[in-house]
Amino acid sequence: MAMFKHIFKIPTLVTICLGLVLLVIPVQAKAPEFLIQADDVVRGDPKAPITLVEYSDFTCHFCQKFFHETFPKLLSEYIETGKVRFVYRDFPRGLGSPLRAADAARCAGEQQAYWPMHDRLFNSDGQFSPENLKKFATELKLKEGQFSQCLEAHKYFPDIEKDLKDAGTLGIRGTPAFVIFPTNVPDDPNLILIPGAFPYETFKEEIDKLLNLQSTSDSKAHASS
Repeated sequence: MAMFKHIFKIPTLVTICLGLVLLVIPVQAKAPEFLIQADDVVRGDPKAPITLVEYSDFTCHFCQKFFHETFPKLLSEYIETGKVRFVYRDFPRGLGSPLRAADAARCAGEQQAYWPMHDRLFNSDGQFSPENLKKFATELKLKEGQFSQCLEAHKYFPDIEKDLKDAGTLGIRGTPAFVIFPTNVPDDPNLILIPGAFPYETFKEEIDKLLNLQSTSDSKAHASS
């Protein structure tokens, strides 16, 4: 990584490098365990060598920008080709619609429709009233009673709150924010944080760097075995 003049620290795990769009997150021994969770709903190959975690809000304009402009390229070039596993984490910026939409995606996930609901929410122009969320569930052919009961019980609020707290330990304060790292993160805890809806080229550069490092590491391992 190129050298630059100004470096300052937030009292968390994050070192921010001014002049670059990326943040390097140093970890003493191994990365936070919450970056890889057994119940993650993964888009792409769960065993892909690189993981991209997005902390996001369905009501956030720049999150929508990322979804419409950058994500399709990442999906076709890296996620659907088995190079990257993509995980979405909730970072609602307030109560009401942000929290309600995050809950709706998780409730849809009970019926194996997390990603269809995720995509529908980002294509809804921010219309997240309870009535509209139930309408989306109908469009996706979900069991309406189960979905409505889940929403009304606020079943996943504690899990959403945990996502918020986890993001805070990484120094994340806004949306969208992305963490890119080798999937075997306990063994290689070098993390890259991209704080914002940056262009596809930014993600491509960092993902390719990590893929090349993984390839070099694997080659050395085979040579020594």
